[in-house]
Amino acid sequence: MTEMVHGTIPAQRGEPVLSRWWRTVDRWTISSVLLLVGVGLLLALASSPPLASRNHMPAFYYFERHTAYAMLSVTVMLFVSMRSPETIRRWAVLGFGVGFLTLLALPVIGTDFGKGATRWLSLGFTSIQPSEFVKPCLAVTAGWLMAAGQDLNGPPGKLLSLGVTLATVALLVIQPDFGQSVLVLFGWGAMYFVAGAPVLLIIGLAGTAVAGGFVAYGASEHFARRIDAFLSPELDARSQLGYATSAIQEGGLFGLGVGEGQVKWQLPDAHTDFVIAVAAEEYGFILVAFILMLYAVICLRALSRLSRERDPFIRLAGTGLVAMVSAQAMINIGVAARLLPAKGMTLPFISQGGSSLLAMGLMVGMLLALTRSRPQGEIGELLHSRGR
Repeated sequence: MTEMVHGTIPAQRGEPVLSRWWRTVDRWTISSVLLLVGVGLLLALASSPPLASRNHMPAFYYFERHTAYAMLSVTVMLFVSMRSPETIRRWAVLGFGVGFLTLLALPVIGTDFGKGATRWLSLGFTSIQPSEFVKPCLAVTAGWLMAAGQDLNGPPGKLLSLGVTLATVALLVIQPDFGQSVLVLFGWGAMYFVAGAPVLLIIGLAGTAVAGGFVAYGASEHFARRIDAFLSPELDARSQLGYATSAIQEGGLFGLGVGEGQVKWQLPDAHTDFVIAVAAEEYGFILVAFILMLYAVICLRALSRLSRERDPFIRLAGTGLVAMVSAQAMINIGVAARLLPAKGMTLPFISQGGSSLLAMGLMVGMLLALTRSRPQGEIGELLHSRGR
């Protein structure tokens, strides 16, 4: 009866691993990710030549690099999605420990590449942004702690998860990276809500976050400049937001045509933070709506599967992962459309950037692994196992 209600099929004895994975994994999410990667390659083909020209590189150097990272990202996603929830938990806790120590050492061993924020670890042949990999590992680790706190005689999981989250946010603020800090807090807040947090406590935490924003506004000139630009009734046509807004307006419903856009020549970050402006200008609202639909499919499919999940760890960790993916897409598009203050954040699976692509492959791979169909067991068995 449980299998009829929850739509799961018990694993067949002796069934090959690949066959079992294909039968239990969410193929809608995989298809959506592959389509997003395809859109990213299409837009990279448009935005790479101007970037290569500015940096005196071959015309398709950055497109070829993006293609390699995109393929590697998909490989990581598929590999991780085949792991069990227990393996995902172990990897995530270990990854978070390594990532946290790296963030701690970043002010000493990191570099800013002239951007005013020490966020990268240079390896000579390439660079890594550790915060990108810390996000999925933190979501799973926090979900594990919260779930452990729900066991009889369990540890204070919610308090411990809040502690590790705030410690991570503090290290991100030092860089400074307020965007990733907001993303991490949003993911933790979504998990805390699902775990059954009191409404008054959630309101209090939201108020604390707003107060933190005021403190950051007074302490950081860079942060204050972006907020002032967002609130200003007049938009500088020669600013990044000005160019992006103009490109979106010019694109209209069907766009100006392939290769006809100009924003990719005007914006230094057209291939990353403002790639949606390139999409809107050349292909119009049609492509933007298609991109939004793909993110909606990933979010809704994950939430649908998680809502039927009885394992609190899987439910909480999965919620944190899908919240971060969805919020990152929302923030990137919201900034380009001038619905949110400017913040450097990539568009998942579409923007160029090695760390972002690989970390997003890891994040969605974890989400796919946690949302694979599995027998849920009788509720009495679950309560009995938790009471032991």
